[in-house]
Amino acid sequence: MRIGILGTGNLAEGLGTGWVGAGHEVVIGGRSQAKARKLADGLGRGARAVTPREAVTGRDAVLLAVSWDGVEDMLRSAGAADGSLDGMPLIDPTNAVEHGVGVLLTGSGESAAQRISALAPGAHVVKAFHLFPAGRWAGSPGGDTTPVTVAMCGDDPAALRVVGELVRQVGGVPAVLGSLERARQLEETAGFVIGLAFAGVDPGSAVPHVSPPLTPADGATASP
Repeated sequence: MRIGILGTGNLAEGLGTGWVGAGHEVVIGGRSQAKARKLADGLGRGARAVTPREAVTGRDAVLLAVSWDGVEDMLRSAGAADGSLDGMPLIDPTNAVEHGVGVLLTGSGESAAQRISALAPGAHVVKAFHLFPAGRWAGSPGGDTTPVTVAMCGDDPAALRVVGELVRQVGGVPAVLGSLERARQLEETAGFVIGLAFAGVDPGSAVPHVSPPLTPADGATASP
């Protein structure tokens, strides 16, 4: 695939490493061209630094790997308002949460993914990759290779299939939760995980282990 990455941070590096290793063509568009070139050089295998607008032109998928406060500027630089992402799978891994607390910064009932969808008319936004630290995807020697589930949601079946394949290629198992309307639920989950982690608690210890599939009655009565 031809993949564009908007951003030059840890997540861009981690997923970029995995996708380059899977044989995809990866281009990096950042607010700093120097940082984009450094990242592209580090990824190797033909990865290139380009402008944000070029990073979304003629791609099979685009990753929006920037912090929440940089989303609008990056999408503006990529020409999203002009339809540059029309018809394209746009992966949203952002966490619009208060650092160290986990409280969502979006308005009541609003998700970051839906706001991104409004900022990029025509894009097929898929919420994914927002629950695990960037290092989980780097594929570094001796790293954790245990498969993890990547919860996703989106409205376009074709975009979900593309992103699901990209999830598998970095060692994840895609699980579609539903339409983009459920993105806030995923984002609240990230806030829950972040809040517990900063409180010194293993978030995994707060989630009951339940073997699927559940019936509606099981969901109401099952014991951990």
